[in-house]
Amino acid sequence: MMDAGTIVDFLQWPAMVASVAAAWLVASTRAHRRNVGFWVFLVSNVLWVIWGWSTKAWALIALQVILAAMNVRGLKKTEKLQETGRETA
Repeated sequence: MMDAGTIVDFLQWPAMVASVAAAWLVASTRAHRRNVGFWVFLVSNVLWVIWGWSTKAWALIALQVILAAMNVRGLKKTEKLQETGRETA
């Protein structure tokens, strides 16, 4: 059975996979995929913060907070483009 420390250590792998998948989606020419990518990035930000907290990686936590703000900005911009009809789903 895994202890809490081992579970938190394991989080770096799903965080990494989510980050790579999100980058792939955000690079899409389709607005819907980009929107999904921003949400996946936000999930990866949360996973990295949990992992960073457990390892006391304060710079990583700060980076993830900043990146999360940028992802929210990207999500809003993509949604706005869709609403104005300048972007297709």
